[in-house]
Amino acid sequence: MAAATTRTTYEVRRFRGPVRPAVVSTRSAERFAERARAARNLARRQVAIVVGGVLALLAVGYLVLFSPVFALDPAKTSITGAGTVVAVDQVAAVVTRHGGTPLPRLDMGALRAQILQVPGVREVTVSRDWPRGLRITLVSREPVAAVPEQQAPQGTAKAGFALLDQDGVQVGRTDAVPAGLPVVTVPVDDARTLQAVLTVVRQLPADLATQVAAVSAQTQDTITMTLRDHVTVDWGSADETALKVAVLKALRASPAAAGVHTIDVSAPRMPITKQ
Repeated sequence: MAAATTRTTYEVRRFRGPVRPAVVSTRSAERFAERARAARNLARRQVAIVVGGVLALLAVGYLVLFSPVFALDPAKTSITGAGTVVAVDQVAAVVTRHGGTPLPRLDMGALRAQILQVPGVREVTVSRDWPRGLRITLVSREPVAAVPEQQAPQGTAKAGFALLDQDGVQVGRTDAVPAGLPVVTVPVDDARTLQAVLTVVRQLPADLATQVAAVSAQTQDTITMTLRDHVTVDWGSADETALKVAVLKALRASPAAAGVHTIDVSAPRMPITKQ
């Protein structure tokens, strides 16, 4: 009886003992080997991830910087703002010299500087038009005045007119005065007086500018305009142009100005009219 009780107690203790988790191997050497293999596998995976990332970056870098996918195609370039003096084909020729260069590697500063060398270009904005084009917006040097030439240029039969933009830069020449441009007469090589006259011409509103046939000046303070209906306007200096414009328009619109041949707005707060 006692023996049966002891066996039962041993069996209960044996089955009630703590349950240990299963192990892959019960030997230390095998466990160490398994851990080493796991560490090597993890290291291989990490190396594979790093190598894969590097290869992916290299592939993207090649695609963007060297492949023809993003290479500049001159035919996909848009050019606007050429105006009347800029030769678009000359601007396009500058772009063509950079054809085939991937857009990310294109030196935009150098390209802009080269376009600025094209005659008649005053300012330019260049931007990438992905994936293979460019957008080029020009500001042209439009002529605002025709200045009589002192002598006939070489290769021409007679003296004509130099066409100047608002900065006094010559943008062309012509034998006859273009329609809508005033003839500007100032002392030879007097840059300050010429600039004063061009400043006034530039600031005139379009509806008044079209009425101006000629502008002359001996000094910066003696600017005189001749309108196309033969009325003379003593303008004075380039100061207070906006006020002088307003006064001149008001006088021209007044019935009392009928038959007036001279209008003096050099002192715009005290204008004078003469028959």
